Amino acid sequence: MQLVDGERYRAKRVCVALSGGVDSVCLLHALKGEAARYALTLSAIHIEHGIRGEASLRDMRFCESLCAQWGIPLKIVREDVPKLVKEQGGSLESVARAVRYGAFHRLLEGGEADLVATAHHADDVAETVLFRLARGTGASGMKAITEYGGIVRPLLRCTRAEIEAYAEANGLPHVEDATNADENFTRNYIRHTVLPAFEKIHGNATKHLVEFAALAAEEDEYLRQLAEDAVVRVLDEEWVPVDLPDVLFARACLACMRQTAQYGYSRANLEEIAKLRSAQSGKRVMLPVSDVPWQRIAVREGKYVVFAWDFREEAGEAPFSAEAGLYLRPAGFSVREVASTAPVAVQRGGMRRALYVDLDAFPQGCVVRTRREGDVITPYHAPKKALKKFLTDRKISARLSKKLPVIAKGSEVYAVVGVEIADAVKVTPSTKRRGVIE
Repeated sequence: MQLVDGERYRAKRVCVALSGGVDSVCLLHALKGEAARYALTLSAIHIEHGIRGEASLRDMRFCESLCAQWGIPLKIVREDVPKLVKEQGGSLESVARAVRYGAFHRLLEGGEADLVATAHHADDVAETVLFRLARGTGASGMKAITEYGGIVRPLLRCTRAEIEAYAEANGLPHVEDATNADENFTRNYIRHTVLPAFEKIHGNATKHLVEFAALAAEEDEYLRQLAEDAVVRVLDEEWVPVDLPDVLFARACLACMRQTAQYGYSRANLEEIAKLRSAQSGKRVMLPVSDVPWQRIAVREGKYVVFAWDFREEAGEAPFSAEAGLYLRPAGFSVREVASTAPVAVQRGGMRRALYVDLDAFPQGCVVRTRREGDVITPYHAPKKALKKFLTDRKISARLSKKLPVIAKGSEVYAVVGVEIADAVKVTPSTKRRGVIE
């Protein structure tokens, strides 16, 4: 009986997460059998959580003895998880998991292994699917147990029955964690009572649940890509069309939120954003973000919900120098000199990332600030007009026009970053220093 495909890990340094249970012992044994054929460098890591007292120490000693017998290097990581729970909060299960994966990632980042292999199998996937369905989830939650960032799962296609049969056929020793039988833990109840009941209904229930999870993940990835392709990106903003089908709109908004709040968002945030689809232009909701002094918002504008940064405080003004440099307030833009042969992009209407200018044409005393009442601009090859009307004619929203940086002296505006330059600073044949504002 072959549990793993060694070809997948050819010439890799694979570290097995070894608990001492039958699953991880079988995984280590199976990879050991493939090591010579596929030039695998095998090691193991054991995490002692400090949860089960002497039983936990017994498991650690078993792993030490097994690895010594098989000639496999073993790394022991010990942590007092109950103490961490008291200090940090959370459940024993969640904190223990964080400790384990923290150790795995440190091992990978430290270059001690190319891959960390865990012994998750088909029954684990089926249990996860049932748990998440009962708790409430969408297709994205059906991804269940996946491989990512150097964490691999060689046994995902094997059932627990197949793994136990492998252990018996090879006479493999292992230890049993007594807590695995405690059905007060939700996953244990699913493992010992719910999943067997499904197997009675249909003998291949576990494998069918695994196939469902794989299919759901594949379909979710396709929908995610469609949703992200529908997002219009304008400078540092993401614009989501409100007329997207519900299933794509939610995914597009989720992708935009993950740009700045990987784990801080909630279903409530998504529900608030969804309400913007039927709201008037200008209606906004605040989004979770850790950056200061910026605020992340979602705002209804025309046919879009726009994910944008907004000021939490007045930006004030700063002196402008027609030399290379970076301006962080208001918004962010850079000024740099370019070769005199660089192409000058001319674009009418809307927003544009790069503005080409004659750096020596800016008068002394210019400042960087946001728009003010009374500002005027003489646009590139156009007559002078009020800046507010100019931006309205360009179909720049009031929200955006209030935060766009302008380079001005008094009320005369020489550039609106991301939009347009004044005719006075355009590039001409006599320009000596050509620059770009981005």
